[in-house]
Amino acid sequence: MNKKVLIIGFVWPEPRSSAAGSRMMQLIETFQTQNYEITFASPCAKTDHAFNLKSIDVAQENIELNNSSFDDFVKALNPEIVLFDRFMMEEQFGWRVTENCPNAIKILDTEDLHSLRKGRQQAFKDGADFDKNYLFNDTAKREIASILRCDLTLIISQAEMDILKNDFKVDDALLLYLPFMLDDISKETIEKLPNFEDRTHFITIGNFLHEPNYNAVLYLKETIWPLIRKQLPKAELHIYGAYTSQKVNQLHNEKQGFFIKGFAKDVNSVMQQARVCLAPIRFGAGLKGKLIDAMQNGTPMVTSTVGAEGMFGDYEPNGFIEDDASCFANKAVQLYKNEWFWTEKQQYGFAVINNRFNSGKHQKVFLSRIKSIVENLFMHRQNNFMGQMLQHHSMQSTKFMSRWIEEKNKA
Repeated sequence: MNKKVLIIGFVWPEPRSSAAGSRMMQLIETFQTQNYEITFASPCAKTDHAFNLKSIDVAQENIELNNSSFDDFVKALNPEIVLFDRFMMEEQFGWRVTENCPNAIKILDTEDLHSLRKGRQQAFKDGADFDKNYLFNDTAKREIASILRCDLTLIISQAEMDILKNDFKVDDALLLYLPFMLDDISKETIEKLPNFEDRTHFITIGNFLHEPNYNAVLYLKETIWPLIRKQLPKAELHIYGAYTSQKVNQLHNEKQGFFIKGFAKDVNSVMQQARVCLAPIRFGAGLKGKLIDAMQNGTPMVTSTVGAEGMFGDYEPNGFIEDDASCFANKAVQLYKNEWFWTEKQQYGFAVINNRFNSGKHQKVFLSRIKSIVENLFMHRQNNFMGQMLQHHSMQSTKFMSRWIEEKNKA
């Protein structure tokens, strides 16, 4: 009999729209290497960009919030592993999983630390330095509680691992550093990529439902791009991303060389046409998918400290990291004009992908950790008394609130 995994998704995976969608597909692929039977369930409505999971033999189920129909569904499925996509899904369904499938391993994939992103965004709005006062917010209380209730939490960035261990004092046994899991870039692939001379213009890309992305585009429009255009009057900036709204589209200005292009059907194609990628992200968390796309396609970049966080480790970045607008613009121009610099930074990017994000290495560590927890589940949970306590209290409060909402909905 096949082992079963239930993934409870905050949204249906959209690998062409967001880094979170790509991340989810990598997790599915990892489970499939071990012949797990996978069911993906979500209370969210599907969009046109949603990946057809049936095409890769993943069962799809629509589930409802605050509805005991989920209890029957999960009991019948009886999965060995339940993976929650973001802490909000663990809050909603975690207690039901515990009640109906007490021996199922509960794994949380944070995508990024929401509390870190929210704290940074608030500090940015306040024009203040980000510190623990901003980090220890209400979202953090919910997110850390969710981490403690789970058997294992997947953390995409080493910087976030450090925050969880040092600032929130989360036990290392509950955490696993698991970044993007990517295929190596071969010499043959590199040789086929367009060279410096064959590329023109600048690019930035990102899902516009994600506030840090919209803010970065606004920052480019108002501050950085005019500085670049002053030095490169014929250059263009091509801005791609899913879910462009009216406020995004109105930034389009051909005279300024500022082009809102909308959804990119093929990220690799548009990234390979561009000479330099710009990512002046001022707040956020996790790893930035746009920088991964840039490195995979041999497109050097200029980003911010927040953008680069957790990405490069001890390796040289595939470009420059600058927080000052003027320095950012100057480095972008330097990369755009200097082929020697450009080629050097491109090579650094390939090294980062092949050494830091090797799929085989990270898959092995992840699967080994699951095996260890399965074999020692009783002791693993005994050692996490805080998690047991939170499980007890949240099952009481969340359970009765959910039951009340369900009865109210019936009425």
